[in-house]
Amino acid sequence: MAVVRDIDPSASPLDYYRYELRRLREEAGLKQAQLGASIFCTGSLIGMIENGKRVPTRDFSERVDVALGTDGHFSRLVGLVLRSVLPTWFQPYAEMEARATFISAYQSQVVYGLLQTEAYARAMLRTGLPERLDELVEARMERHRILCREKSPMVWVVLDEAVLHRPVGGRQVMRAQLAHLLSFRAHRWVQIQVLPYAAGEHAGLIGSFNALRFDDDPDIVYTEDLISGHMTANPDTVREAALRYAHLQAAALSVEDSAVLIAQAMEERYGEQPVPDRRAVA
Repeated sequence: MAVVRDIDPSASPLDYYRYELRRLREEAGLKQAQLGASIFCTGSLIGMIENGKRVPTRDFSERVDVALGTDGHFSRLVGLVLRSVLPTWFQPYAEMEARATFISAYQSQVVYGLLQTEAYARAMLRTGLPERLDELVEARMERHRILCREKSPMVWVVLDEAVLHRPVGGRQVMRAQLAHLLSFRAHRWVQIQVLPYAAGEHAGLIGSFNALRFDDDPDIVYTEDLISGHMTANPDTVREAALRYAHLQAAALSVEDSAVLIAQAMEERYGEQPVPDRRAVA
């Protein structure tokens, strides 16, 4: 059996993953290039992941499981790896989010994270000038898996109408993002409302916030500032957030009317634009 001496598997989820990848690859008698060829990638990518220079994706992990016959081993590990890629201050929230049974969110500026397309998330995360953008995008997409679970949380989102009009990523990205929002009409446990401009002053002017509810733990309210995020289970804060959210829901359009407004914005703002007639005017 090959012994991997230069990786401490207890150092981090990524170190454990790459330790296991190298160990099981060598046990299978495969060189990096051979494993890469069997999963349709380069041997250099295998090397970069084993050396900790690249973070594995879920697709990569699923293909490695098939190639090495590891019965979902890497597919299970990659969730921990991708969560560790998230900013340190955000990781506790991501862990709580994954355990929540009910999530309510109000977003005044951007589409709520669990409902973002990959292209929209990439454009939004790029504004923070991160060094490892691809990994952050992959980590955000990994969070979406909670919506695909057999027993997914109930997610209720109120979006300010401004979210529909801010062209994050450009016209095509926004059109796809709004179409993605409309696709949730088929998801029983995801409900989306839009707070229209016509609502005027409202209970969410203080800013965006999320509330998490659990089966056995106290409710949590989460907010963000410029630098980091903050969670609290303070009963007074939770009660205030619940009251504000109830007012936001009451002021927002119904789920059905919200879908109409989203579809209207998708077509009118981000639809195919007519080509101007360039013929000379006599």
